[in-house]
Amino acid sequence: MSNILDRKMKRLNGVEQSLSDYKGKVLLLVNVASHCGNTPQYKGLQELHSRYQSKGLEVLGFPANNFGAQEPGTDQEIAQFCATNYSVNFPMFSKISVKGKDIHPLYAELTSEPEPVGGDVRWNFQKFLVDRSGKVAAKFSPSTPPNDKALVEKVEELLAKE
Repeated sequence: MSNILDRKMKRLNGVEQSLSDYKGKVLLLVNVASHCGNTPQYKGLQELHSRYQSKGLEVLGFPANNFGAQEPGTDQEIAQFCATNYSVNFPMFSKISVKGKDIHPLYAELTSEPEPVGGDVRWNFQKFLVDRSGKVAAKFSPSTPPNDKALVEKVEELLAKE
């Protein structure tokens, strides 16, 4: 199995970026959507990113339209929505599929891990926490807010490891 950091992904602005740029960082990968009951989590994700970025955390957003057609927008519309409504400045990537026949290889890899760190994406705003080596360390449900005690403690634990 390849390391998720070996992947190249397109950002919302159309520029391709290698996830290897995040080598040595703790990553929180989140499939996001603009028209979901969980959409207000953008605020908490931004707060988490702002609080821990200087210590080595990067929140990475992956818009997906897999659940209830809750992310119908174009990359440009998604970028505008996130900036206008939530002042998002963490990295946001081009819309992908996170389940089904057309699942993106990144998410095929994330979900191929055994439970409890892997398994199918259940809804928008599911969170995969990846350690500094690019290994999935934890998964948090879509309903888990970004400021959840267990999530924050796991982030801090991974950040404490060099």
